Amino acid sequence: MCLARTGSSVDCTAKHKIELGRSLERKPMRRVEALHSPFMRSDNAELEHNHAAAARPSEPGHGSIQMTALVRVDTQPGRERPLVIAWLSGILALCWACLVFQALHISSAEPASLAHTSRPLSTPPYRAYELVLVLAMWGAMLSAMVLPAATPAILLFARINRLAQSVRHPNLATLLFVAGYLAVWSGFGALATLAQWALHDGGALDTSMAVINSSACGLILVAAGLYQWTPAKHACLQVCRNPLGFVLTGWRSGLLGALRMGLGHGLYCCGSCWLLMLLLFAAGVTNFAALLGLAGLLLAEKLLPGGTVVACVGGLGLVAWGTLLLFP
Repeated sequence: MCLARTGSSVDCTAKHKIELGRSLERKPMRRVEALHSPFMRSDNAELEHNHAAAARPSEPGHGSIQMTALVRVDTQPGRERPLVIAWLSGILALCWACLVFQALHISSAEPASLAHTSRPLSTPPYRAYELVLVLAMWGAMLSAMVLPAATPAILLFARINRLAQSVRHPNLATLLFVAGYLAVWSGFGALATLAQWALHDGGALDTSMAVINSSACGLILVAAGLYQWTPAKHACLQVCRNPLGFVLTGWRSGLLGALRMGLGHGLYCCGSCWLLMLLLFAAGVTNFAALLGLAGLLLAEKLLPGGTVVACVGGLGLVAWGTLLLFP
């Protein structure tokens, strides 16, 4: 407490700022205490919004981060940015190379008379190595579609992690964050592989690995379109669109913490667009136009200012398309 005295030139506000600054240098603060201080508020409107969302108690090792890192996060240039972008570009290039190889392998295995038709291809059940190839194909497809939209969140984590100095090797922590994110989609890809296995052995897929039954395709489209309007979709999409709020409220220190944060962010993003990924069964798993269209929709939802509106409009289009298939 600062008591005003006659003849004193000490300004109480300045004194409080000095004391607060010293406490920040000595030890990490709870984000709630620092974020609500009138002297540590950021000028950035988005930071203010997410700081307010972060105002809830945190347990030790969860959600605590040095406030000096958060204050500097929007003012210091990120030295890790080129390296992280190079990593992600390499992963994306590898994924697209795998997809091209798979598409060429599938097309070369098809008889010329059946290529690009909607008739079922009479093939034996999947063998073990073929299941592994299908699993790799789903993993590559999903990674190629979701990584571009997740790049801002990955860059933000890498930047805050370096400034917070919570681990000795921040680049390794960033890799673990990406690994956790992709692990979620790998699990989804495993489930999709099982579904494709069952449909393939049941003769329900055509040569492009799309479901033959038009009514089933229509139901997939309508379900995906309706989900675009649900509260669950919008809640998950909001987390994906505002990764700073997720990082502040879910911060975990250490390498294991980085992996867990990647898993958490991956679950939110999977919750946002898992039904959209099932559209590949309607359009064809090897349909590159469908892959690019879905990747573009995911980017628009997560990165454009009106991403929520884009999701809703896209949902209307999917419902209309599915209705035409159900009632031709």
